[in-house]
Amino acid sequence: MRLRIDLAYDGSDFHGWAGQPGLRTVQGTLTTALATVLRVPSVSVTCAGRTDTGVHARGQVVHLDVERAVLEAVTGRSADDPLTSLVRRLNGLLPPDVRVRRAAEAADGFDARFSALWRRYAYRIADRPEQLDPLARSHVLAAARPLDADLMNEASVPLVGRHDFASFCKQREGATTIRTLLDLTWARRDDGVLVGTVRADAFCHSMVRALVGCLISVGEGRRPVSWAAEVLHAQRRDPGVAVAPALGLTLEEVAYPVDDELAARSLLTRARRVREDA
Repeated sequence: MRLRIDLAYDGSDFHGWAGQPGLRTVQGTLTTALATVLRVPSVSVTCAGRTDTGVHARGQVVHLDVERAVLEAVTGRSADDPLTSLVRRLNGLLPPDVRVRRAAEAADGFDARFSALWRRYAYRIADRPEQLDPLARSHVLAAARPLDADLMNEASVPLVGRHDFASFCKQREGATTIRTLLDLTWARRDDGVLVGTVRADAFCHSMVRALVGCLISVGEGRRPVSWAAEVLHAQRRDPGVAVAPALGLTLEEVAYPVDDELAARSLLTRARRVREDA
């Protein structure tokens, strides 16, 4: 059977999502806990989006395949159903900076990565002294200068749509940098903290933080509004774009189609990636 697990984590002390020998990662921490609770030698999981070092998540989604009998054995003498027991035992074993929010049997055709319609990130910035909160220092960037949200929104408009985002991505051999950016907007919360909302079908490595870094330069007035579009159309990394720090970025949500469209969405996404990478 295939399980869907929704989890959240504080990325401050992790070297990103992907497992790496000798380094503390979210994937490594989760799979170790799963193997212990399920009493199996090892577990393989697939996530919706691999977050970079220091990036947080409230809405990460993973899937794994497990024998039904193995899952049912997790209950033991508990009166809970197997999935409730799995969540309880995982959260009892995982460190406090990773929490499993729910676990469910996935519908046929579900793939945490390829079935996704879009991913939504938020980037939070405190750009005035009265907004600075030591309790939020791990997930809100303390900006050096005040930012003009209107200028940042104006500069964001040309970035929305289907483009080659090579100017904002760390290139990986054989991987495409074509993405469809669905939303990129900036708004202030009631407490004045500036929040950038970024939604796309997928993101390439460091893309969101490079976009944010570019727009911060516009918001500070150091670059004209037209600069973001100029960087995009150049289709090459611009040394003038400073990648924003990871700590302000959080994966908030991953959206999926209705159950009977999951398999078709997965096939479509896989086919599109193959054509673009060719």
